[in-house]
Amino acid sequence: MTFEQILNDLKNKIYYPVYFLCGEEPYYIDEISDYIEHHLLDDAEKEFNQTVVYGKDVDVAMLVGYAKRFPMMSNYQVVIVKEAQDIKDLIPKEKEQLEQKAKNKKGEEKSKSLFETYIEHPLNSTILVLCYKYKKIDKRKSVFKAIEKKGILLNTIKLYDNKIPDWIVNYLKNKSYTITQRGCMLLSESLGNDLHKIVNEITKLIINLPPHAQITEDIIEKNTGISKDFNVFELQKALGEKNIYRSNFILNHLTGNPKENSIFQIIAVLFSFFSKILLYHQLEDKSQNNVASVLGINPFFVNDYKTAASKYSFEKAGRIISLIRAYDMKAKGVDNVSTEEGELLRELIFKILH
Repeated sequence: MTFEQILNDLKNKIYYPVYFLCGEEPYYIDEISDYIEHHLLDDAEKEFNQTVVYGKDVDVAMLVGYAKRFPMMSNYQVVIVKEAQDIKDLIPKEKEQLEQKAKNKKGEEKSKSLFETYIEHPLNSTILVLCYKYKKIDKRKSVFKAIEKKGILLNTIKLYDNKIPDWIVNYLKNKSYTITQRGCMLLSESLGNDLHKIVNEITKLIINLPPHAQITEDIIEKNTGISKDFNVFELQKALGEKNIYRSNFILNHLTGNPKENSIFQIIAVLFSFFSKILLYHQLEDKSQNNVASVLGINPFFVNDYKTAASKYSFEKAGRIISLIRAYDMKAKGVDNVSTEEGELLRELIFKILH
């Protein structure tokens, strides 16, 4: 079941006895657990029927003990475990799983964990929510099969950077707002793929806007402090056009604010940009839709890559990628004792343009 389906069911008061929310993207985990925490019970019911604990403060026996309690003057009790990955022995380790399989082959009785035993026969009056963050799971394990049979198993993944613009557009659409293409790219390039950070910045943007308003680059600059003219995305565009004056003009601003413009962020963006130029040169089908699909970009920006490819040959783009790698190592201190980050960037940009 997807994040959207789970949230929709909750809003329609369709509940399950177990929610195991796990994976590398904490945003979806927090959204679901926060909704359950704030909306399933009213204030009077919460006093006796809602328990919120952290994984480091409980063990498996305590967790199952909480889950087996019955609600008082309510149809449900809610147990939310934040940072559930900190509960010792909650999920059997691979070695333990292999040992158990060996025992089963010998005909010995299967010994299930206390947690798995509860999951197989959960109380329907308990809504148990486990927020198991930042870790991948093996869905082949019997405990996860039991969770899928009796409740909800959500395994979240980090969005790739090229998926962020569409995510921003859809998020704003659900909030009854729109955003310009440039504004969307400005947010995604500046904030990366941290969904919590993106949502916080969007909240700042829309708090004083009327419904159905369009978010522009000017609104973003005014309300978030992200410059629409001096950012790594604009530097990338200027380099793609081989505009020496504008590239250095933007670079002067970026190096003047090193805390807000990490050399590693800039290098990562430039590496991605020139890697895509290399890929563009290798494409036989250079139609807008195919280029956008293969490069993983919005079709709106295909012309930017077409222009850049006309300025940088395949061989030159390859040499630039080697340069970027070399300066990434220098920024990390390899073969560099005293050159500051700003000077390293200036050297790199000069060599890219000449």
